[in-house]
Amino acid sequence: MPGLIVPVSMRVGAAPLCAYGQAGCQVPTLAEIFDRVIQQSSRMHGISSDLHSEFEQYFFPSKNLIGTERKCHTYAILTPGDKENAQRVGREQLTGVILKLLEAWGDPLSQFYQSMSQGQNQDFNYYSSEKALEISDMVHELRDGVEKMADKMKLLGVLGNTVGYISPETLVPSSAFSYYKRGYLNSVDHHDLLYCFRRDSNKVRNYLRILKCTTLPGLDC
Repeated sequence: MPGLIVPVSMRVGAAPLCAYGQAGCQVPTLAEIFDRVIQQSSRMHGISSDLHSEFEQYFFPSKNLIGTERKCHTYAILTPGDKENAQRVGREQLTGVILKLLEAWGDPLSQFYQSMSQGQNQDFNYYSSEKALEISDMVHELRDGVEKMADKMKLLGVLGNTVGYISPETLVPSSAFSYYKRGYLNSVDHHDLLYCFRRDSNKVRNYLRILKCTTLPGLDC
């Protein structure tokens, strides 16, 4: 059974942490919110890496897939290529990139879970579909957590009001979404999806760390 997913509104002691200070809630600092979304993004990337490795070993134990062209549906989302470029990007733009990546993965991961849970390789799929469901849920919860983080940054005046929700259909070509929504995905499709999600989840994790360090200088970065 997968571990419990802990969203940003996780409990600390007797009082739950809430972004807006509702009755009975402990209002978290921006640093605390950053720590929680970074922790969850690291866990999400770890699970995606494990699932990708397990899938590759099970279905392609003797094939060398290095150099194979990947069909990543998020290729149209412009992302900083390295740490130095990410550090030079403004907070609004980097926060927007993180939200775009998370938003763009909601439907594909849901489709991946459905495809895995209905697959023929039951000895592998039962265990892997549980992980697929977990990362699908984590993407939605992490997106919600990053939105709470962005709202807190706006309240503190360190982020402009231009950052907000963007429909995933406006982020990537419609053909990419139809590819994942077309129905049954084969093992090569699954492998490409896991490869791409592992790549993007690593970007999200790294961008959140950089955003924390550029927003709250002087902390342990």
